[in-house]
Parts: sequence; structure tokens; C-alpha cells
Amino acid sequence: MNICLFCAISAGKVPAHVVYEDDRTVAFLDIHPSAPGHTLIIPRTHVARIEDLSAEDAAALFAALHRLAKPIREAVGAEAATVGINDGPGSGQEVPHVHIHVIPRRRGDGGTLIQLVARTATRGTSLADVADKIRKKIAQPTNG
Repeated sequence: MNICLFCAISAGKVPAHVVYEDDRTVAFLDIHPSAPGHTLIIPRTHVARIEDLSAEDAAALFAALHRLAKPIREAVGAEAATVGINDGPGSGQEVPHVHIHVIPRRRGDGGTLIQLVARTATRGTSLADVADKIRKKIAQPTNG
């Protein structure tokens, strides 16, 4: 059985530049950073998709983000950060373990807006129709 890379980091079996950890989360520097200070925050529990997180792990993950965002920016002298989650292989998620990217940013750093990461054709798409479809899916009972 293969162990998940992020689970191995969480367990201390693979070295990483850990900057924070608590009972439910671990934060460490990305080994292929988009900018100095690019940090990944993960739940210790192995789950691949956001919807598979328990409510407690989701709350702990966001609490860690809340605690770490400012210190990460300040440590590298950044004025802002892009915060993102790639949820599933189609979004570019490379390690199938939920993780939040905190990427320190500066004006003119060559990065882009998160809204420009994926631009699919939306011409002719009705916002009302899309909103209705989402509301109907939210109203459906879950299997979990």
C-alpha cells in the first residue's frame, strides 16, 4: 500500500519545512514554490476532496489559514496573498490530499488573478439557470 506524500509529511516520515502544526493540521513550504513563502496547509486526516472533510477538520483547516496568512505574508515582505484550493485532478490537484495554497503576492509579480486561472466560454450561459441548478443540487440529500 502506498502512503500519501502529505500523510507521510504529516507523520514526520518525509522531511519538509514545517512552519506550523497542531492536532488537526500541518503547514509546510511548497517544494515547487510559486513565490517565496508559498505554504501548503493540510488536514492530518487523509481526504482527497473538500466534501470528504469532516466539519471539524474543515473548521480546523480554515482556522489554521486564518492564523497563518498574515505571518506568512509578513515573513517574506509581501503585501497580499492568493489563497486557493485545487479540488480534484481536473483543477490541477497533484497530490490527492486536500490542501490550501497560501502564495504571498506583490503588485507586478507576474502572477494572475485567481479568476483568470480557468476561463471557459460563458457567452450564452444564464446566471439564473446556473444558480437554479446549484440550488437544486444543494437541496438534494447527501450520501454522507
